[in-house]
Amino acid sequence: MASVAIAIPAYQAAPTVGEVVARALRVVPDVLVVDDGSTDGTGEAARRAGAEVVVHPCNRGKGHALATAFEHLFAAGFAAVVTVDADGQHLPEEVPHLLAAWRGSPGAPAADLVIGVRDHLFPGMSGLRRTSNRCSSLLISAAAGERIRDVQSGFRLYDRRLVRAVGLPEARFEAESAVVVRAVRAGYRVVQVPVALGFADGRTTSHYRPLTDSLRIARAVVRARLDAFTWIHEPSS
Repeated sequence: MASVAIAIPAYQAAPTVGEVVARALRVVPDVLVVDDGSTDGTGEAARRAGAEVVVHPCNRGKGHALATAFEHLFAAGFAAVVTVDADGQHLPEEVPHLLAAWRGSPGAPAADLVIGVRDHLFPGMSGLRRTSNRCSSLLISAAAGERIRDVQSGFRLYDRRLVRAVGLPEARFEAESAVVVRAVRAGYRVVQVPVALGFADGRTTSHYRPLTDSLRIARAVVRARLDAFTWIHEPSS
């Protein structure tokens, strides 16, 4: 576990982030919360629960929060980072399943990006959210060239080599879709692992803006697909 940290991007999550941090610390000893410009005491709640906290003075978006976490944790020497949302939907107790896929086994090569997928729980989502997730997953899978069953899931493990090679330049929710396209097109191994959730439908806690963010995702995915051949692997150490 010493080579892995948990990163929690958080915005206006004071009521929930403390419990998420406490549960995460039972799984790994290193938890970083990036308070993305919250005004409700999110950073203070995370710090009281035992997390290291980095604060953005204003809201910059989830992509920037993830980039800040990666820069901080990879510079500290961690080999991989698990990303967990601050609202309680992602269960830190499920992290070992992502770690197992990352490490690999005799019958399964190690992964560079592990996505905790929720497609087996789609019946518990609203019809609109379920349809949106399935459609976006199909379209982004086509751009990537590999079937991704739940591309909107932010419960993931990122290997340091992958992030350093393909980057995470996008500002907001589109970052998580674009990085999948870049990872697959650059030849990195993406593994999908079914996970349990605290709750299936996250509409009430999500800051996702359906029209604006969907358009941003579409632009970012097209850009990632068109630029696919400019990325190369980081040389093996």
